Amino acid sequence: MDVGADEFEQSLPLLQELVLGADFVGLDIEFTGLRSNLSRRQQISLFDLPSEWYLKTRHSVQQFTICQIGLSVFSSIEGESNKYVAHSCNFFLFPTTFGILDSEFSFQASSVQFLNQYGFDYNKFLKNGIPYMNEEQEKKIKHNILTGNWRVRSSLDKDQIKVVIDEVTRWLDLAEEGDWMTLPGIAGFQAFEVQLVLRQALPDIWTVLRDQGIIVKKVSKQHRWYLENTSCDRASCWKEKILLSARGFSVFFQMLVKAQKPLVGHNMMMDLLHLHEKFFRPLPESYDQFKLNIHNLFPVLIDTKNVTKDIWKELNFPRVSNLSEVYEVLNSDLNPTKNSGPVVIHASKCEKYVETKYPHEAAYDAFLCGSVLLKVAHLLLWRVHGAGPLPEPSFSLYLDVLAPYVNQNFSGPDCPSIRPPILLLRVRRWPGVSEQQVYREFQNLCKFDVRRLSRSQFLLLTNKFKDARSILKEYRGHPTLQVSLYRYWRHSPNINCLLQVCGVVITWALLALLLGRPGP
Repeated sequence: MDVGADEFEQSLPLLQELVLGADFVGLDIEFTGLRSNLSRRQQISLFDLPSEWYLKTRHSVQQFTICQIGLSVFSSIEGESNKYVAHSCNFFLFPTTFGILDSEFSFQASSVQFLNQYGFDYNKFLKNGIPYMNEEQEKKIKHNILTGNWRVRSSLDKDQIKVVIDEVTRWLDLAEEGDWMTLPGIAGFQAFEVQLVLRQALPDIWTVLRDQGIIVKKVSKQHRWYLENTSCDRASCWKEKILLSARGFSVFFQMLVKAQKPLVGHNMMMDLLHLHEKFFRPLPESYDQFKLNIHNLFPVLIDTKNVTKDIWKELNFPRVSNLSEVYEVLNSDLNPTKNSGPVVIHASKCEKYVETKYPHEAAYDAFLCGSVLLKVAHLLLWRVHGAGPLPEPSFSLYLDVLAPYVNQNFSGPDCPSIRPPILLLRVRRWPGVSEQQVYREFQNLCKFDVRRLSRSQFLLLTNKFKDARSILKEYRGHPTLQVSLYRYWRHSPNINCLLQVCGVVITWALLALLLGRPGP
C-alpha cells in the first residue's frame, strides 16, 4: 500500500491500531543520497573507529533527506500456530515547507539512478510527499503560530498566496454578503495556511475547508466577529490543526515510539541516523549520546545483518551480498527448517508482494526484514534444541533466542569487530610515492583502504580475509613492494619513538650512574 500526503491523515487511526497490536515492525528507508563528496580526509575509511564513522556519516545525513519509508507491521494470528500477517506500507515523504521552514537537501546522481532502475515514483515523492519535522523545528513553528508571529516565507507559497488573494479580492468587489466561492486544488496543511492568510488579509470574509476545496464566504464584520468567537473553528483550535497537519509523518513517528515495539531492519544504522535527525532532534556530536537517544526511542532494535552472520557460518550457507539473497536462501531447501518454520501472509490491500518482487522498494524490503527475522529466529530455536522436540513457537520465544543480537552495537559499548589483519607495505626504490599511487597499484586485486605510516611505509586494510591472504601471496618476494602483517608494538612510529626516548634516557642514566660512582 502506497501512502502520500493526500491519504495520510485518513490512514492514521488504522496505522495506530496496527502498530499497537503488532509483535514487531520491519523498517527500511530510501534516501536522496548516501555519502556526500567530502575531502579525502573526511571520506569513510575501513580504518575508522565507530565514533569516527559516525562523525563523518552525520554530515551526509544532514545533507540528504528521506524520500520513502517502508514499514511492515507483523502480527501473530490468534488461534493459528506460528502464523503471522504482514501489513506493508510505503510512505512517500517531503520536508515541511511552512512559515520559516524551508529545508535544503541534496540529490546524489548515483542514488537517483539506482532508485530509477527499480521504478521509484519521484512524482509522488516531490508532488505528494507527506510533510515532517523534528522536535526542534516543531517548537519554532508552534511558537510562531501561537504567538501570531507566523509569516509565509517560501517563494513558492508567497506566489501561490498572492494569486489566491488577488482572485478572492477581485471576487469580493462584485460579491454581496452571503455569496461564496470555491478555491479548488489546495490540500493538506497548505489549505490551512491559505485560509489563515486570507482571514488575516481580508476582514469581511470567512473560510471553511470542504472536500471540494476552500469555501470563501463574504460576511459582515459583525458576523465575522461572531464566527471567530463562537465557532468550533475559532483561531486557537484552528492553529493547532495547522500544526498537526504540518507535522505530518512526525505524528506517526511519535506513535511508533510510544508503542515500544521491536524495530527490525537490515544494516540499519543509516536508517536510525535519519530517524533521529528528521523526526526527533538534530544528530548530536557525540556517538555515545546518539546511541543513548536511539535506545530511549526504540528499546528493542534488531539488525538482521548481525543475526544472519553467525547462522550463515555455522550452516555453511552460500555467500550472499544483499537482503533479497538472504531471503531466497532461507526460503530454499538449504534451510533445514524450511517446512517447519513460521508462515507469513500478506494482509488485504497489501497483496502487491505476493507474486512479484520489488527489490529496493522500501515496504518490500521492510517485509523481507521481518520475514528474515522470523525464519532466522526459528533456525536459532532449532539449533538450541538440537534433536529434541521444539516447543510451540511464539514471538516471545523467538525474542529469547534472539537476545544476544538485541540492540547489538545500538546500546552500550560496540561489540569488538572481527576483521582482517592490517597489512604493512614497505616501499623501496620509489621516492615520493603517494597514497593514491599505492591505491592504484593494488586496486585490481581487491577493495581496500590505504593510510600512510611513514615516508616509505603504508598500512593496507581490506574487509575480507581472503583478500588479505591474496595480497600477501601475490607480493611475496616482490623486489619493490614488501607486504607483511602489521604489528602495532613492533611497527607503530609512536611506539618506536617512545622506545627510542626510553633507550636514550636509560643510556644517560647508566652513564650518570657509572661516572658518578666513587673510585676504589
